[in-house]
Amino acid sequence: MSTAIAVPALASSPPVPRLLRCYALEARHEFLRLLRTPMFALPTLLFPAMFYVLFASLTNGSASGPINPAVYMLAGYTVFGVMAPGMFGFGVAVATDRDSGWLRWRRASPMPPAAYLAAKLVMAMLFAALVYATMAAAAVIVGGVRMAWSAWGALALVASLGVVPFCAIGLFVGSLCRAQAAPAIVNLIYLPMAFLSGLWLPLMLLPALLREAAPVWPSYHLAQLAYAATAQPHAGSLLGHVAVLAGMTALFLLLAWRRLARA
Repeated sequence: MSTAIAVPALASSPPVPRLLRCYALEARHEFLRLLRTPMFALPTLLFPAMFYVLFASLTNGSASGPINPAVYMLAGYTVFGVMAPGMFGFGVAVATDRDSGWLRWRRASPMPPAAYLAAKLVMAMLFAALVYATMAAAAVIVGGVRMAWSAWGALALVASLGVVPFCAIGLFVGSLCRAQAAPAIVNLIYLPMAFLSGLWLPLMLLPALLREAAPVWPSYHLAQLAYAATAQPHAGSLLGHVAVLAGMTALFLLLAWRRLARA
């Protein structure tokens, strides 16, 4: 008499359309959640444009040698604006989810593990696009900026992709900090980094020591790409800036992954 051996059925992976729908829904809900959070959405979308209007209104689009101040500030404040969705959207949100036990629940759910981070990345890129749109409107209406369509498109590309390194930094901060401390720590990194990279004031106005140390910051390299996109004077090789940003992204992702794996 033969004995039947029960073989457990292998878990089949979900079909691709259902998996893509899962990722899309997760990204949509994450974007709407933060869009409906005034403490995040209003400063992220309005502060860069407000600062630009405050300072660019004094220039009225007038050129000063090879630099057009209104365009130069448009590039700098756009970089300042796109840093926020990555650093706050990841840093504060991940720390809050860790403290509330949401990450632990997510690990026990059937949701694909990568959907959590992918949704936050899409959210950050969408907010970066909205920041760019508000900055472009302020530049045209208040700063009197007129550029070729290729320059507008190049700056939009820099803004939408440039948020990625700051997502990695925010993820690392969120993996280290508690929810109550995360906003303060992100601000302590975000604001000095913006100032020391020459986003608020041109680097030539800063002391020599700070000018020489500026390449340490990822925002400096993203700013050089933004200046190049708008045909403003910039320093260094474009490929070099891209390589530095890619390296920083990989470094902070690795550090965050190791920290979250231990946690």
